[in-house]
Amino acid sequence: MKRFVLDSYALFAYLEGEKGADIVASILSGALNEKNEVFMSVVNWGEVYYIVLREQGKQAAELYLKTIDRYPIEIIDADKEITLEASRIKSSHKISFADAFAAGLTKLKKAMLITGDKEFQSLSKEIKIEWL
Repeated sequence: MKRFVLDSYALFAYLEGEKGADIVASILSGALNEKNEVFMSVVNWGEVYYIVLREQGKQAAELYLKTIDRYPIEIIDADKEITLEASRIKSSHKISFADAFAAGLTKLKKAMLITGDKEFQSLSKEIKIEWL
């Protein structure tokens, strides 16, 4: 079974029909067919919420969360192990702390990160990345 981590960029690409939406759709379809496991850090899940809340308001943000809940995405809590891994990554790379959680989760799950966020380029030798 293949393992994937979505960051907020990948989820927005899919939900808003942007470039790379087809790649995310294929990964989610594979999860429905039990060929893939799909994960997202609760920190990145929260990032989606606050961005939509700020840009479109509470009603839209709540709708996004309900929509995400319908997909086969396992939201992973920020426990000590993931937080320490994210902190290690953040200490040596110029990325946001939220992005460090996506990278840390990818590393711990031995998964492939799905993103189009160029901030992750410095991590391309440490984790597997599929670019949207």
